[in-house]
Amino acid sequence: MLEDDAELREEILVPQLRESGFDVHGFEVAEELYQAVETTRFDLLVLDINLPDVDGFTVARTLREKAATGIVVLTGRRAAADQIKGLSEAADAWLVKPVAVEVLVATLHSLARRVRMGAGENETPQWRLASEGWRLCAPDGRSMALNHSERRLLARLFETPGDLVAHDELIRVLVTAVEDVDQHRLEMLIHRLRRKVAGELGRSLPLRSVRSRGYVLFIGNEGE
Repeated sequence: MLEDDAELREEILVPQLRESGFDVHGFEVAEELYQAVETTRFDLLVLDINLPDVDGFTVARTLREKAATGIVVLTGRRAAADQIKGLSEAADAWLVKPVAVEVLVATLHSLARRVRMGAGENETPQWRLASEGWRLCAPDGRSMALNHSERRLLARLFETPGDLVAHDELIRVLVTAVEDVDQHRLEMLIHRLRRKVAGELGRSLPLRSVRSRGYVLFIGNEGE
């Protein structure tokens, strides 16, 4: 995200986008962004037009030349001429401030799907953890918050997707003393997590139970 308004960037947009499951980096000036793209791939860019060092139209064109980056302009400019220029030259979407964060999130999800299709990616979108493990994200981009126990459980499962993780090992990540939690309580936690995922994300958690042994997490949906 390239936005020179520090309060808007750091106190509103970046935190709320992270809560929605995005891995967000905030930049104040174009030069910071240019340096970052030399070593990091950014799938999406939220861009202001009025910047202190370079105008946003130039940034959009530069980023379009460097990589297959989806660009959302978020600006206070309302003139139709500006919007036409932005969309014609490089931007994929144009939103006018103030904008509801839900609208920005929906726009980013929509654009992410188009970027993947346009780039011809062969990789299937996968389940993942975001916001330092505090949110579970489904392949379609929807996400939900996790409590402490759910976060610790899923963090271990995501370490070795597709591999069996034994009951005792999962219990150990939940408590300091294994004897404090029995297998039944582990199974109840997983049962509640499955219901939560189904209710909030509208799909099944791809977690397969292996009788008397443990669980296997399939991040590419093979277990659904």
